[in-house]
Amino acid sequence: MTQSPTQPQARAQIRIPAAHPMVMLLGSGDSLLRVIETAFPAVDIHVRGNEISATGSAADVALIQRLFDEMVLVLRTGLPMTEDAVERSIAMLRASGNGDGDGEGAETPAEVLTQNILSSRGRTIRPKTLNQKRYVDAIDKHTIVFGIGPAGTGKTYLAMAKAVQALQSKQVSRIILTRPAVEAGERLGFLPGTLFDKIDPYLRPLYDALHDMLDPDSIPRLMAAGTIEVAPLAYMRGRTLNDAFIILDEAQNTSAEQMKMFLTRLGFDSKIVVTGDVTQVDLPTGTKSGLRQVQEILEDVQDVHFSRLTSQDVVRHKLVGRIVDAYEKYDNAEGRTGRNGK
Repeated sequence: MTQSPTQPQARAQIRIPAAHPMVMLLGSGDSLLRVIETAFPAVDIHVRGNEISATGSAADVALIQRLFDEMVLVLRTGLPMTEDAVERSIAMLRASGNGDGDGEGAETPAEVLTQNILSSRGRTIRPKTLNQKRYVDAIDKHTIVFGIGPAGTGKTYLAMAKAVQALQSKQVSRIILTRPAVEAGERLGFLPGTLFDKIDPYLRPLYDALHDMLDPDSIPRLMAAGTIEVAPLAYMRGRTLNDAFIILDEAQNTSAEQMKMFLTRLGFDSKIVVTGDVTQVDLPTGTKSGLRQVQEILEDVQDVHFSRLTSQDVVRHKLVGRIVDAYEKYDNAEGRTGRNGK
């Protein structure tokens, strides 16, 4: 690999503690090493025994040194490194090096990747990006948190994990999960079946997440006892919700009036998390999205926090992030910010 003659060369020798086998650090068949080499094409990286040498620009070499330090810290906790974790660690280190850390602290990749929220059924739920960690931390610190971002950024899933964690640690006595019953092109009256059958498709994603986090056999019992409630947003009207962890999902499909109604249900010893994607509004033309409006109204209200996630926080297939970026680019070029709610 050739270096630009205008860039000063730097070389670093990185010694990996013998307690961490190189195969754990570099991956099976050097798969993790290839991720690093792809991310730093202008750096020569060589491995000999438990030593790694890196030669390239001073900035790149320093970043690679930090990356291996972070990887060792993760391995020290007993967690494996994956290709995805390496890619996200590189992105975090680059963001902090470019001054893009938003001034909200100096979280390191190891701190982000090893923060456990909930362990259930043999796996652990944890944030995978810096913004996700800050979102989770905000839920701990604030009474009302808005998680706003595109599909696949973990807004609802992480909020659900925090709700289950709060229930299990007896911080709250119940979980209330709700969504507005509005989706693209469909209305409840046109769906077949009973009222429960009509509502169920809108709430199914919330049930699915619960099944990931709790013993499925316990869920009917918890719901029968009122410990967990899953209901359409309309069922919240007229209630005061005390000692509860309340999640409003798909909040971009609330009207301004519905959003106000929901937020004023807040009772004592309760916490609210509102999640949504302001680019995916399915309200009738002319109806303003409550999620869009509430940002203007509550941005500076104490104990209310807005966490904004981006395509960089998508934790589904990598292509999802590229799709989100492509749509955003198209909307910007067309002078659009969404379909409704302007």
